[in-house]
Amino acid sequence: MSLQEDDALEYAGPTPRPNISPVNPQSHKKLLVVVNSSGRQASSVIRVASAVGYRVRGQLRSVRKNAQLSAELSALKDVELVEGSLEDAQFVGTLFEGADLAFINTTPYGWTDEVKTGKMLADAAKRAGVEFYVYSGLTDHSKHKDRALPPLPLWSTKFEVEEYIRELGLPAVFPYVGCYHNNFSSRPYPLWQLTPIPDGSFEWRTPFPADVGIPFIDTEHDLGAAVIQLLKDGPAKWNGKRIALAFEVLTPPEACEVFSRGLQRPVRYVNAPCEIKIPIPDGYRAQLEGIVHTLCDMKGDYFRPEMECPNTARRLWPGWRGLEEYAREVWPLEEKQNGATWAEGFSGLVTPAEELEQGLEFAA
Repeated sequence: MSLQEDDALEYAGPTPRPNISPVNPQSHKKLLVVVNSSGRQASSVIRVASAVGYRVRGQLRSVRKNAQLSAELSALKDVELVEGSLEDAQFVGTLFEGADLAFINTTPYGWTDEVKTGKMLADAAKRAGVEFYVYSGLTDHSKHKDRALPPLPLWSTKFEVEEYIRELGLPAVFPYVGCYHNNFSSRPYPLWQLTPIPDGSFEWRTPFPADVGIPFIDTEHDLGAAVIQLLKDGPAKWNGKRIALAFEVLTPPEACEVFSRGLQRPVRYVNAPCEIKIPIPDGYRAQLEGIVHTLCDMKGDYFRPEMECPNTARRLWPGWRGLEEYAREVWPLEEKQNGATWAEGFSGLVTPAEELEQGLEFAA
């Protein structure tokens, strides 16, 4: 299938059952390379890959910086964590040795050149003979044919790398990931703060317009399973395709309604300017300004216009968790872990929450 074909595969007939069964233990266990292993996307992929029988080589910059998550991942069966910088050409040159598959989600830290890093990774995978390369991308709005808009700086770099991968001829698929459920926080993060009100309710003050749907995904719960299905189907089915990985599309008022049902507390949407109340990483202010202008003021598409959502993702992984279930079962525990006083009294297992710098991998 040509690498120039953009739209996701059309499905005909009954929906096939996803093949998330374990790999035959008697067969060759394929080696999957994952980068930025402490990130939300990568750690989700590693957990599922280990569970179904892949060998995993997971790169991360520092084991000590992410000690809790590193310990969890390294304890999984057939998972090896390797420490090294993706800006180190010698390290990247050996990262894919013996690998069959790869999942790549680069992160636009202020000190990195994401385009250079993305191209270097693709070159190394190509030299190593990687059979199938899953590159987590996002769009460049200035290259939408029917309605070009100003690009988002931290998205357009990913699109540039995607175009390079296509030119390289590396067998690849390009999932575009929606907005993470755990973008929501009672902490003062731009765009996504759910502010606790003394009466026990919450208020979401955001510039996202009331009449435009936002694509959502529970990254920890669902992204890994969907990516593993892409890998199992392989390039014969997905080579060159762009996949919208989001399982619900909700307007802000709809998102507040389902969040309210989950929390059993009122959650109100208020259309308001983007407020920056805390220090933010280098380069992210321009990204926020781009989101407000292109996605909010101009009501630009989150994904490319030809990309179908959410049915393609739901067919990949029917066991997805919606925003209501997340709000009911997970968000209060994450909030308690982060020290939110409103969440006192909740107990149970906690999904570790990461700081804003790590959260730069989220799309919006």
